[in-house]
Amino acid sequence: MPFEFLKSEPVFQGRAFKIRRDSLKTPDGRETKYEIVEHSGSVIIIPIDEQGNLLFVRQYRHAAGMDLLELPAGTREGDEPHDVCAAREIREETGMAAGKLERIGNFYLAPGYSTEYMAVFLATELTHNPLEADADEFLELEKIPINKAIAMAEKGEMPDAKTLAALFLARTYLKKYS
Repeated sequence: MPFEFLKSEPVFQGRAFKIRRDSLKTPDGRETKYEIVEHSGSVIIIPIDEQGNLLFVRQYRHAAGMDLLELPAGTREGDEPHDVCAAREIREETGMAAGKLERIGNFYLAPGYSTEYMAVFLATELTHNPLEADADEFLELEKIPINKAIAMAEKGEMPDAKTLAALFLARTYLKKYS
């Protein structure tokens, strides 16, 4: 017997997401509640330059209380197609446009409490073509050779889940560039 949906009520409406409280009946007949973060979805981009470097951004993440090294990423605007979002985000965050964007995978970021679904893109044939960054983003661009970036991730030096998941999905694709 599956979980049975009973009702949903809005709890919070923020800039980037909403929170709702869902009531469900469990397979054994009890009633339980789940708080769910509703998110429009996002993208993460793996930019590779002509020298075989990956482009990362370092930015302050208040929830973590520190600067984190991450692959460029961003939230879809409404129902914006994932590839359109990726093309915009790479320009905003790295100042580079991708001549080629290839979708290589997808994943739920935190399915225990969030609807956020991320699409992963490999970005190549990069050219300088910046867009203005979001007003609340202060990013530092870092170029790291592919093999070094993978080694850093394996040593726990990149504690960002979306970056780790994207690098894992991209490993076979990255072999031809390293």
